[in-house]
Amino acid sequence: MDNSIILLIALLVFYILIFYFLKMRPDKKRKKEQEEMKKALVPGDAVTMIDGIVGNICAVKEKTVVVETGADRVRLEYAHWAIMDKGVAIDQVQQ
Repeated sequence: MDNSIILLIALLVFYILIFYFLKMRPDKKRKKEQEEMKKALVPGDAVTMIDGIVGNICAVKEKTVVVETGADRVRLEYAHWAIMDKGVAIDQVQQ
């Protein structure tokens, strides 16, 4: 009976380690990289928003970013969390 309990605990620890290294650790790394990218934004940077809008940053405020889109120079204000990627998405370049 002692061997089965030790084996059960060892398997549980093994599964927790696998879960940590395959799921939690990469998510933390990706989240940290996105936060650093958002902190480094300056006016003039091209960004892609979550909703697919592509534009250039005009102003960076404490919690928001003003993005200028298209040739008609429409300015939209977004929260920092709405920025998906710095630069233009590959889908937008091909069209």
